[in-house]
This record gives sequence, structure tokens and C-alpha cells, in this order.
Amino acid sequence: MLIATAGNGSSTDPAPSPSLPGPATGAASRNPAQRWWRDAVIYQVYVRSFLDSTGDGIGDLAGVRTGLPYLKKLGVDGIWLSPFYPSPQHDHGYDVADYREVDPVYGDLAEFDRLVADAHRLGLKVLLDIVPNHCSSEHPWFRAALADGPDSAARSLFHFADGRGEHGELPPNNWRAMFGGPAWSRVEETEGGAGQWYLHMFTPEQPDLNWRNPAVRADFDSVLRFWLDRGVDGFRIDVAAGLFKHPELPDSPDPAADERTRDSVNPLAWNQPEVHQVWREWRALCEEYTAHDGRDRLLVGEVSVRTPSEQAAYVRPDELHQAFFFHLLTARWDVDTFRKVISEALTDIAGTGSTVTWVLNNHDQVRTVTRYAAEPGGAGPAESAGGLGPARARAAALLMLALPGAAYIYQGEELGLPEVVDLPDEVLTDPIFHRTGSREKIRDGCRVPLPWSGHASPFGFTSGTDAARPWLPQPEWFAEHATDRALADTRSFWHLYREGLALRRSLPQLGEGTLRWLDSPPQVLAFVRGDGLVCAVNFGTEPVPAPVPGLPLLASGDCPAGTLPGSTAAWWMGTPESR
Repeated sequence: MLIATAGNGSSTDPAPSPSLPGPATGAASRNPAQRWWRDAVIYQVYVRSFLDSTGDGIGDLAGVRTGLPYLKKLGVDGIWLSPFYPSPQHDHGYDVADYREVDPVYGDLAEFDRLVADAHRLGLKVLLDIVPNHCSSEHPWFRAALADGPDSAARSLFHFADGRGEHGELPPNNWRAMFGGPAWSRVEETEGGAGQWYLHMFTPEQPDLNWRNPAVRADFDSVLRFWLDRGVDGFRIDVAAGLFKHPELPDSPDPAADERTRDSVNPLAWNQPEVHQVWREWRALCEEYTAHDGRDRLLVGEVSVRTPSEQAAYVRPDELHQAFFFHLLTARWDVDTFRKVISEALTDIAGTGSTVTWVLNNHDQVRTVTRYAAEPGGAGPAESAGGLGPARARAAALLMLALPGAAYIYQGEELGLPEVVDLPDEVLTDPIFHRTGSREKIRDGCRVPLPWSGHASPFGFTSGTDAARPWLPQPEWFAEHATDRALADTRSFWHLYREGLALRRSLPQLGEGTLRWLDSPPQVLAFVRGDGLVCAVNFGTEPVPAPVPGLPLLASGDCPAGTLPGSTAAWWMGTPESR
């Protein structure tokens, strides 16, 4: 007999335990226009690599607009656009020089307005990437700060400080940058000679803004209104646990001293308590627009904190609507690990009244096919169509789409794209590589432009001449994953995502609601959604009996009646089988 539990799947408890919580606010009690985000599936568009309309080898807003029918056909609810603002591109748009414009390489405001209008006609929401922690060193504010000198009003918009040592030759503290090296750079003063230092938690071209200065708050209030007035449906907030630094800028207790450290944890630079007031103010601003037309505007944060309980503080009813749940993204391919992180998310985050925002990949992470191939038992060529990497990635996708809450899909995941791991050094653009000299944790491999059609680069990504090649080179094996081939093959990743998204929308058991664990074999994760949809994932390599008799509604691989093969996920409608 399969016994429901909310813990580790043990069969020692003779009675079902309570279901894990869903959202505190019931779906039926809200206007649908005011709850679209709670179970939405959003497609992340990395604009630079999506589709090029001009032939210069760089994706653009017109290319995104051309691709909207493709995304509508896939079945997503909206798109999140990576930064397209004017930028010197030291970190591909996350160094913003003007928050109220479009970089000419991507188009202009008129093209942006057409994109929003077309998306809304198709029923797709549009989210923008907003970068409040830092700006570009070419932003007018920072240029003025350099020109105006110490103790100026312009410098108070950033974190300038005198150096330590006899002549100020040492950084003000020991903080390390996320992309390698010290978090401080020294400037040359206009009158000549070395001067103060400024803080940059990423690269020297990305100076951190001083959110203790009211002028910074006021300007971002204006920026949000600028884009909301143009019709956007919300914002993905970069580095949402940042913004505030300890006011005294003391040395960090972080033991990581390696210059190649990327993700060091500095409690003096991240997750400061004052940041929550900013999110309350931004939430109130969004509610102001919602009160005007009844349409929710979404704030979803990139909240990189250590535990789900810490993340839950960001999604309280008066703060961010949602925050990406990265613990699933970083979970190793292991049944106990997945069960633990899912349980913690549903207990800590859904318990606030928000819904969990699940994510398996994004523009900063190794693609799932390659990541799971590297897990125990799955090693093999990343580009291979066989092996455990693709099977596990398909199973994880079906699992994610069965969980309560919202989900984000990174472009190319629906094509089963592996990571491009062998880009030559001379084409790498990631500042992590240029700051550290190491290829470890570089992000170019997941940002290679998408293959749309054909058998050779540029695979329909750009219509340019041979001289205008894609900004990152596409490998020959991208042909196996081109969109035209995926659409024609009913067994492709694309069709799995499309069918999963269609069932998610048609079945009331999916989306919001509760989850109830089922007792299952040691390598199997199984749960019930609503009044009878069962999802099970076999994390092992050997087949096991299926939890429900008969053929599944949908499976990530071949799944005969009564059997759940290894590295496979499946959905059934029905009552779990007694044994």
C-alpha cells in the first residue's frame, strides 16, 4: 500500500500526514487578472541570443517580436527580457548606462512598444530585467562622480571611500568581487594623482549605487513608472538581496580569499535588513497601477540567500510577489535532495501567501542537459543525443511543471540544448573569464545564439552575410537541436514542453494548490496534486513499478503501462495503486 507522507517517503507512518501548504490566498477568491503570476510559466529571453533581425549577428527586440508566435505556440504565459538598455556591454547589459532607453544594437523605444503591443495581443505578459544594485561606469551619474571629486553630491550616489595605508594605497576593506578580484578600484582625481576608491561587487565597470541616498530611491521610482506607463507587466529584479551595504564598510568575515572566488558570501554586502523597505515601496507602486486597471504587475527577485526561510522574508505579502527558488536549480540529481528542497520551498515560501517560483536554468548556469550528465552515473559527451543528461533534463522539466506555483524556462531548454563547453578563449566575453583567467563558472556556454533552422551556422539566427556571424560561434552539432527539427519530431524536448504546458493549463490539479507525497521505492519521488494527478520521477537507472496502473497522460520517455523506467518522469490521472 502506498502511504502519503510529507516527509522522507517512509512507509512507517500508517496514516497520511497533512498536505504541504499551497498559497494562503485561494485562487477562486481573486480576479484572474490579479493572480496571473501565481502559476504562470514565463520564458526567459536572452535578447542578444534569441533572434537577429538586422543581420549584425546580435539578437534584438524586432527578433523577439518575430519569435512571439513561436512562444505562444509553445504555450508559455509571458516573457522576461534580459537587459536591452544602452550599455557598453562589459557584462552584456547588466552594466546599464541609461535605464530609460533602448541600446541601438537592440532597436529603439518604438520597436519596444510594438513588441509589448504584439505580446499583449497574443496574451503574453512582458517582464523587464531591472538592475538596481549597480549601473555602468559610463552612466552620467558616475561620470559626474569622477569629475566632481571627493565629498561631492555626485559621489554620494555611490560608495566612495579613502584607502587604507600610509598613502591610501590599500582598498578600504577586504571585500571580494563576485566576478573575481577586489571589490574596490582606485580613481585618478581630476587634479592628478591617485585618489579615492569606489565599490563594485561585480566588475570595475559596474559601480554599486548607494541606496542610503534618497536620490537613488527617487530615480528608480521614476524608472519603474517609465516602463509601467509603456505597458510592461512587471520586473525581474537583479541582485535583489543586494542594494544596501553595512554603513561602516568594515572588513568581511568571509574566509574566501581566493581571487577567483565568484560566489563568496559576504554578510556585510548582501541581505541587509534595509533592503526590505525598498521592496515594500516597489510593491506599493505596483499596487497603485493594479488599483487603476485591475491588472497585477509582478515583482520577481533574484534573491540569492542561503536558506528557503531567508528567501521567504522577501516574498511577504507587502514585498516582492515572488523570488526565484534557486535551490532546485542547484540540487544534485538525487531523490532525497529533490524531496528536501521541494518540501522546504512549499513550507517556507508558499506559507507566506506567495507561490514558489521554480527554475531549473537561466543565463548564469550550465544548461540542464550538461549539468545532469555530469552527475553520478551520467558522465558522457555533453552534445550527445543519448545518455543520461538528456533523459534527466526531460524528467526534471516534467517534474517542475507539476509543482505548485510558477515556473521559468530559459531559452533553448525547450530544445534540449546542451552547454557549449569548448568555446575558444579568444571568443569568450564573460567578465568572469577576463577577471580571473579561469574558465570555471563562465557563462558564455549557455548564451550561444539559438539554432532555428538548417544544418549549418547561423542556423537561421541571423540573415546576415558570412561577415556578420553570430556574436558567439555555434557548434556544428546545434543542427540536431534546431527549432525546425524539434517541431517536426513529436518525441523532441519541444513537444514534451508543449504537451506539459497544455496539460498544466487544462488540468485544475496543476498550477496552484497543495502537494501530497506518496510512499515510493527508494529512488522514486512521487506525489499527488489535487484530487488525483500523480507525478512520479525515477531518479535511478532501473525500472520500477508505476504508482498508477495504465498508461500515463504524459511521460518524459518511453513508459509502458505499469512501469516507470529509470531517469523518467510521468503524470497519471487516477488513484495510486495498492501493492
